[in-house]
Amino acid sequence: MLIADGFEMLEISATVMGRQSAVHPSLIWDAGNAILVDAGFPGLGDRIREAIEGAGVNFAALNRIVITHQDIDHIGSLPEILAAAPQEVEVISGVREKPFIEGEKKLVKLTPEAIARITAGMPPEMAEERRQAMLRILKNPPKAKVGRTVANGDRIDCCGGITVIDTPGHTPGHICLYCHSSKTLIAGDAMVIEDGQLLGPREQVAFDIGMARESLKKLTSYEIDRVVCYHGGLYEDGAGDRIAALAAQAA
Repeated sequence: MLIADGFEMLEISATVMGRQSAVHPSLIWDAGNAILVDAGFPGLGDRIREAIEGAGVNFAALNRIVITHQDIDHIGSLPEILAAAPQEVEVISGVREKPFIEGEKKLVKLTPEAIARITAGMPPEMAEERRQAMLRILKNPPKAKVGRTVANGDRIDCCGGITVIDTPGHTPGHICLYCHSSKTLIAGDAMVIEDGQLLGPREQVAFDIGMARESLKKLTSYEIDRVVCYHGGLYEDGAGDRIAALAAQAA
């Protein structure tokens, strides 16, 4: 979905644990750059490439991938995309997320207990081959080298200007991105959209829910006309006012 000049919200669907799930990476571009924000579940590299080209952007123009945080549905197809790219692609992340994305540290939410819970929750009809494939991914998540780290207030000087906002809580080093030219917030998992409503962070998947709610206050400093949530898609109905209300609840 084209939501502004040079800004496409992608929708990539996959079957996860027997259920259909959609995620929404963002694609931002100008005359000399193309930036993908987040990389989907493992195994979606081809579909993400098709979505980029379906938006009218040559895959060979992709020169940056920003990863908002370390969760496996955000880093999953990163190695596949980098391997398929005929050009140099710079991977960008927050400072605190880099060692997790690079595989130096274990993903904070994939503890042995969490893996056991996920395994127990696998549908009984799931084929053993798929079950084992998922276990291999959980125990050895995708990883890739990060070429540049960013911190709060840093700016990516292309595509109309993009400011990094540190929003820890969902993971220790979660970031959001504010796109100045379209007044669009790429929220990652700092917020979600459910039944058309913009909601705050989900406690059941947050590393530190108090910190995640507190981080919403940083977003109120920006003039936001629309929000792209990785889970839920696009929200435009008084986005700035809604974020202010969510931030006030966190006080």
